[in-house]
Amino acid sequence: MMFVIPWDALIGGMLLGLSASLLLVVNGRVAGISGVLAGLLKPMKGEFSWRLLFVMGMVAASLIAPVLGFELPASLPMNTSVWLVVAGLLVGLGTKLANGCTSGHGICGMGRLSKRSIIATCVFMASAIITVFIRLHV
Repeated sequence: MMFVIPWDALIGGMLLGLSASLLLVVNGRVAGISGVLAGLLKPMKGEFSWRLLFVMGMVAASLIAPVLGFELPASLPMNTSVWLVVAGLLVGLGTKLANGCTSGHGICGMGRLSKRSIIATCVFMASAIITVFIRLHV
C-alpha cells in the first residue's frame, strides 16, 4: 500500500495555522470561531469590524473554493434536519462547558501550549471517537 500525501489538507492546515498566528500577532486575538461569533452578537468598541470580516472571509472561502477546484463535503439528506439541530445544540453546550470551541482550543490553544486547551482537545477527540464508534457499531 502506497502512502499518498493529502495535499489539500496539508495546505489547508498550514493556512489555518498562518491565519491564526497572524490574528494573534497582529491583533492580539485568538481565532476561536465561537469567540469571534459571540463578539459579533455582543460587540465591544473596536471589535465588530474585524470579527465581521473574519466571518465574511470564512463564508467567501466556501464560495470561492469550488471555483479553484477544491471539493466541498457532500450535502446532507434533508431528513437530517432534526439531528442537525440536536447536534448544533450539543456542540454549543460543549463549547460553553469547555470555554471555547475546537478551533480555539485545538488550533490556537494547543499552539500556545495551554494546558486547558490540551485537555479540552483530548476530551473533544475522545468524544468524537466514542460518537463515531456508537454511530457505526451500536
